[in-house]
Amino acid sequence: MRMRHKLGQSLPSLRLAILGAAVWGFAMGASAFLTVLFDHWETPVRVRTVVLLFAFGGAVAFPAGWTLARLLSHSRGRETAFAAAFVSLGVMTVGLTALLYALQYRTYYAEWHAPAFTITWAFQFVFTGLVALYQFAVLGLRLYFPGGFLALFAAALWFACRSR
Repeated sequence: MRMRHKLGQSLPSLRLAILGAAVWGFAMGASAFLTVLFDHWETPVRVRTVVLLFAFGGAVAFPAGWTLARLLSHSRGRETAFAAAFVSLGVMTVGLTALLYALQYRTYYAEWHAPAFTITWAFQFVFTGLVALYQFAVLGLRLYFPGGFLALFAAALWFACRSR
């Protein structure tokens, strides 16, 4: 009962969840766009796909990251709130964006995979997902720097000031 009450208190309001998701998604998409722009990508369709993936990943991650940060920093000081928000928003944003990337990656390669729910398909499903996560870690994480990192710092600071 106590945990349910604590979780209920930690959930963002509907207004904060929607506005925060929109702003956070925009910030993550903008970070990816600026990095890709400075790398001189020449395929607008791929740029659009990457930017939308990062924006959607950030938008989906904001309410979950906010809730986790509130749960971790409940009844604690500003330093703990800052650290909780920094880690929670960062991990949720990277994790959910990587998951969306892996799902898109899997969808692309599904055409060449074995029929669903066979042993071969299970191996292909698992290893395609693992390769996608590895590829995101190597190639995708750099798109968060420096813009996404600065946005994360600002969001964690705002969270710490707002939560106390």
